[in-house]
Parts: sequence; structure tokens; C-alpha cells
Amino acid sequence: MLAAVVTFTGSLLVALLVVTLVHRLVRRIGRRSDLFAGLARHAHKPAVAVAVLVAVQFSLGVVARGDWRPVALHATGIALILAGAWLLASLLVVIEDATLARIRVDVSDNRHARRVHTQITLVRRVTVVVVSVLAAAAVLMTFPAARAAGTSILASAGVIGAIAALAAQSLLGNVFAGVQIAFSDALRLDDVVVVENQWGRVEDITLTYVVVHLWDDRRLILPTAYFLKTPFENWTRTQSALLGTVELDLDWTVPVEDLRHELRNALETSDLWDGRVCVLQVTDAVGSFVRVRALVSASDAGRLWDLRCVAREHLVGWLRSRHPGALPQLRVRELPRANGAAPAPAANGSSDNRVFGESVDGEERVQAFSGPEQPVQPR
Repeated sequence: MLAAVVTFTGSLLVALLVVTLVHRLVRRIGRRSDLFAGLARHAHKPAVAVAVLVAVQFSLGVVARGDWRPVALHATGIALILAGAWLLASLLVVIEDATLARIRVDVSDNRHARRVHTQITLVRRVTVVVVSVLAAAAVLMTFPAARAAGTSILASAGVIGAIAALAAQSLLGNVFAGVQIAFSDALRLDDVVVVENQWGRVEDITLTYVVVHLWDDRRLILPTAYFLKTPFENWTRTQSALLGTVELDLDWTVPVEDLRHELRNALETSDLWDGRVCVLQVTDAVGSFVRVRALVSASDAGRLWDLRCVAREHLVGWLRSRHPGALPQLRVRELPRANGAAPAPAANGSSDNRVFGESVDGEERVQAFSGPEQPVQPR
């Protein structure tokens, strides 16, 4: 009994000592390497669990006697499989984090970096799921009954797979859509998109849903299959630089050339403008107004929105102070009446030709529709 206790305690202390020394060494190297820093942070606890279980299994195999020995070894083996899966998943996460740390997204043109981040993030989730499934399968295979039933399960795998696919059609569709999105480059993390008439950035992409961070700090949760079935706008599909418009409805007397020069002056004094595009054109002239459109450019969607607001405010203020007559206004012109006099009012107090306009032409149309005015017969 004393030998068993000594063996168990000694093996446990040796395992903990080895893990502690390795952890300190890795943490010291991690001061100069992000990879080893991640190992020290994520892999320490699962490594301790694996070392302790290995020591326990070794002790049980050496000194354990009796009917309880097989049960204890079986339980320890199951725990060791789960701890090993935990350690393997942690190592994969550390490697993926180290890869992501080398790819910077805080640059002006980060399209490739966001694509890699999206793919690695989804691959991480897939690897964790795969490791979990393999660990569960390994645990089941430690039971003799499960191994005996393995042949029957494989024989009926086609039927079971068809039933499972039918029952989880929506879930599987979203999972396959998530994998397709990750490797088709149609959608990436931090992309600026317009979905459901909402403007926002892609905050997270999972195997089943996508989180869009809207401009007012709301989150729009959409299934991944949505982005394969429904058209959406991706403003940063090829590059982060964008063009934006500012439209104003103004009077016909607006000095377009002066307004064009003022727009350029406003953009040149703003650090939001990237210097690519500054165009002002009259795009429509119908009715009482002319429509003036200013086209501006910025390095990303957030700066473009602010630049459009700055340009709009500046042009409105400049027109109010320098050319108030160019602001939208309605003109009313009083037309001359027929024969220089107002027509006789009808019995109900309204003029008959008011429907057609109080003009000479209106009078002629009134005569054509209602005939000449008849004198009032005395009673």
C-alpha cells in the first residue's frame, strides 16, 4: 500500500514539475515571440491536465490490483482522450492566432488581410468541431459494445445520413454557405455592406450566421445562406477607397462654376479627402429646380460619410451667405385677365373659368365648354 502511494505521488510530482519547468521556459521565450507567448497562455492548463492523467494512468498500470483496476484504467483513458483533444485544439488555436498576428488589418488597403482573417477564423471553428467529433468517436470506441455496433452503424450510414440531412437541411445549408463564403472571397470580416437597407460592417462570420455591426451600434444577425441567396452591396469588395455623392436641388440662377470652385476649396482644406475625385455637375433641370451633384472620394467608408456631410454643409452655408437667390424658391406670376377686367362671379361665388386659368386663353376654353354667358331673365 505504501509503495502504491509513493509511486502515485512521485509520478504526479514529476509530471507537474516537468510541466512547470516547460511552462516557465516557454513563457520566457514568449517575451520575444508571439507564438510561444500564445503557447504559454493557452496550452498551459490542458498540458497540466494531460500530464496529471498520464501520471495517474502510469501509476494505476504499475501498482493497481483488484477488480476495480480495469474500470479505473478505462475512466482514466477516457479522461486522457478528452484532455488530449483539449490540448490539440489549444495548439491549433495558438497556431492560428500567431498566423493572424502577422497579418495586419490596420492599413489603408487591407483587403487581402481581411480575406485571410475571415478564412482562418472559420477554419478555426471547423478544426475545433472536427477535433471534438474525433474525441467523442474515440471515447465511444473504448466501449466494446460500441465497437461491436460499428459495422451495423457503417452499413446504415447512408440511410442515417439522408435522414439527418433532411432533418437538418437549414443548418447544413448555413454551414456549407459559411464555408463557401470563407473561400469564395464574396464576404470578409470588416467589409462595409448594405443589407436589408441597413449600412454596417461585418463584425463576425460563423459557420451558421453573420453579424453585421450597423452604423448606430445595433447588430444585424443574418444566416450565412442569406448572402448566397439575396443580393447585397459590398462597398469594399475590391478596395476600401470609395466614391460618394452630394445632391442639392437649387434655383436656376445658381452659379455652377463658382460652386464648383468652392467645392474644390472645401475638399482641399479637409483631411478626409484622398485627393482622387472632385466633380460637380448639373444632373437634372426639370420643373422649378436644377439638381447639382457633387462627386467626392475618400479612403474608406467611414471617412467618406463624414466627407459628404462636410461638403454638403459647406456648400449650403456658402450659398446662403454668398448667393441666397440660388436657394430653392417658387416663382408665382399673375397673368392678365380677359378684357382687362375680372370675370363675373358665378352664383356660388367662384369664377367658372378658374378651372382653366384666368387668362385670355382660359376665357376661350370656358366659352367652348359652357357657351356664352347668358343674361339673367327677370322673374
